[in-house]
Amino acid sequence: MSGHSKWATTKHKKAVIDAKRGKLFAKLIKNIEVAARTGGADIDGNPTLFDAIQKAKKSSVPNKNIDSAVKRGGGLEAGGVDYETIMYEGYGPNGVAVLIECLTDNRNRAASDVRVAMTRNGGSMADPGSVSYLFHRKGVVVVPKGELSEDDVLGAVLDAGAEEVNDLGESFEVLSEATDLVAVRTALQDAGIDYDSADANFVPTMQVELDEEGARKIFKLIDALEDSDDVQNVFANFDVSDEVMEKVDA
Repeated sequence: MSGHSKWATTKHKKAVIDAKRGKLFAKLIKNIEVAARTGGADIDGNPTLFDAIQKAKKSSVPNKNIDSAVKRGGGLEAGGVDYETIMYEGYGPNGVAVLIECLTDNRNRAASDVRVAMTRNGGSMADPGSVSYLFHRKGVVVVPKGELSEDDVLGAVLDAGAEEVNDLGESFEVLSEATDLVAVRTALQDAGIDYDSADANFVPTMQVELDEEGARKIFKLIDALEDSDDVQNVFANFDVSDEVMEKVDA
């Protein structure tokens, strides 16, 4: 996942300081609200809610917004919205497989936003199941490097079910089965290791290697998709080398 993960991590950092900050905040708040509605407002008994709050705090979402989202989702405060999760599948430029996860209160709006973003940016929609088989649901924990070595992280998570640790430059990515996500995250906490996020994500089983032009096209498509308030996550099976990433960043 080297290029893709690295790009996603860098982009997340940039989002915190640029104009997309408001959109990012809204998506993180939505995650918290849904987690509280699904598993209850008690953080100790709801690991999904715990992780959603942790991610929001790491992205500097104000505590009062977080508390309010927990209360709305848990039914302790009025104004909660009933969101549903919808997955769309498609292909981007260069035959890159794209999975689009929406969290929405309006199916028609979400479908329209996704279709418009895809068709305007060299993508096409695909039938359900025609793309998703190229991905596995995995637990993904991102750990900031600091003074840590890969062995430090590996030593902490190996017995908890972690499958691999990838070096993303400024951080490590720990992959596990989705069912082992909480155990892996807990093992890091027990070892006193800080982490940025813990999510169950769709990780590609095979990847399309992209050159600079291909990378620019797919990044533009993903940006357009993520611009929709209904789109929560975009997963794609491309890989970009460090050299190409540097050119794109420049």
